[in-house]
Amino acid sequence: MNNNPVEKLEQEKIDGDTPTMRLFALLEVIAEKDQPFSLQGIVEEIGLPKPTVHRMLQQLEGVGVLQREGDGRHYSTGVRLRRLASNLLINNTYHGARHNVLRQLMEEVGESCNLTAFTGSEVVYLDRMETVAPLRFYLHPGSRVPAHCSSTGKLFLAQMTPMQRRRLLAHMPMIKYTNNTETDPVKLEQELEVVRRNGYAIDNEEFLPGLLCVAVLVPAAEGRSNLAVAIQAPIMRLTHEKALHFLPALQRAAKALAAIESETSSATNVAS
Repeated sequence: MNNNPVEKLEQEKIDGDTPTMRLFALLEVIAEKDQPFSLQGIVEEIGLPKPTVHRMLQQLEGVGVLQREGDGRHYSTGVRLRRLASNLLINNTYHGARHNVLRQLMEEVGESCNLTAFTGSEVVYLDRMETVAPLRFYLHPGSRVPAHCSSTGKLFLAQMTPMQRRRLLAHMPMIKYTNNTETDPVKLEQELEVVRRNGYAIDNEEFLPGLLCVAVLVPAAEGRSNLAVAIQAPIMRLTHEKALHFLPALQRAAKALAAIESETSSATNVAS
């Protein structure tokens, strides 16, 4: 029988029979946060003694899983945890099925296609199918691009609440990569509203000169989507008008990818 009140409280509020599993359970709580959090906020949420939570956060910070914000009082996810999340997305067991969807899309439109997710303040390439055309831009799986000047990044930003978006953009490096890169927050907000209404986004030489991209979100069963599919090509082959012509093909691919994600979720629920 456990008579230690602190240990008993830990087991009640944070599920896990070992210190390692309790740290993992704390990470599950942290993973649900969409903004930096404080020690006191976590203490109030999970009910553990403040010294216990402080020790756990120090352990996670010490190995790069969490990082301290500039004010010294708030924490956010560290590089190591973001890298882990990205690798899990890239290497999950449904990679083959998703890759086949991209291959079919590439064969239909004749241009490179990619699947991306949103992590931190960047877009990460989960998978990509290259065109056979000799002139192309190569971005391998695992590549990261800025959200404010990429087609899929603008989709992810557009589905956030205005408050979430403002908070994120306030801490993002709004670098002007080309003459077309929009770095004015007010004008970007206006563009994101158009993206939200249209259901698609275009990167018109905003990240790389000579590259045009068009993208749509992969529908999510509930809540926000964290997957998007895009077509990209040199502007000499892909005009704005041609990109819009490809939208039905993109939407079919997005629907097929959503079905794969749904199958993944169903298999996970059965296994658990």
